[in-house]
Amino acid sequence: MATAVRTTATKKIPMTSLRKTALIAGGLYLLTFISSIPALLLLSPVLHDSHYIVSSGADTRVLWGCFLDLVNALACIGTAVTLFSVVKRQHEGFALGFVTTRIFEAAVIVIGVVSLLSVVTLRQDLAGTAGAEGASLVTTGDALVAIRDWTFLLGPGLMAGVNALLLGSLMYRSGLVPRVIPVLGLIGAPLLLTSTTAILFGIDHAGSVWQGIATAPIFVWELSLGVWLVVKGFKPSPITTGMVPAGNPATRDVVTV
Repeated sequence: MATAVRTTATKKIPMTSLRKTALIAGGLYLLTFISSIPALLLLSPVLHDSHYIVSSGADTRVLWGCFLDLVNALACIGTAVTLFSVVKRQHEGFALGFVTTRIFEAAVIVIGVVSLLSVVTLRQDLAGTAGAEGASLVTTGDALVAIRDWTFLLGPGLMAGVNALLLGSLMYRSGLVPRVIPVLGLIGAPLLLTSTTAILFGIDHAGSVWQGIATAPIFVWELSLGVWLVVKGFKPSPITTGMVPAGNPATRDVVTV
């Protein structure tokens, strides 16, 4: 008599490359928050003290802030490069545009970092300068900080809006994440672009209530995208068909006689 015995396989199903992509991209998005928010606090002395360049300074603190801004810039590039292989299947032109604008954003951030590092170098090399030379040094420091302020507006400000339009469209159409997430980006993008343009032409000013309101949807869009990709990964989508290998059978039949 033949007896059929059914056993259950206990092999652990490995993480797919698609899940790894989502995990890395989400982690890098969260890293932009982890690095950029503390950086603003650390850079406060040089950004808000017009005489920082001739003061006793807080260089170590400022240098750490600059370092975190560099981490933020690299994480920006990483999010775009990581997601490109997936979202290009929805629309390669939009995907390439997203990578390009993300790199542009990172490059502008780095320009701001270099300007603040220049302030630190001048303060260290010309510490104690007084009189007319000291006044000239203060003017130079103010100019370098002004450069950083403009890079902050054009990088994390203007480009964040463009990024949201491009990636938000790709995520919404592909269904890789719940559509409410990219909708936040698509709503916030025109608000942020309008606010940035108003500041650029002197209609509004940085730090205004309107700028805060316009920035909020983009903040939530990027944060929720990062959290979702880390925790849940991509949702099943037509554009990922063929990217996920067939799973191993959970059971197998053994026949004994």
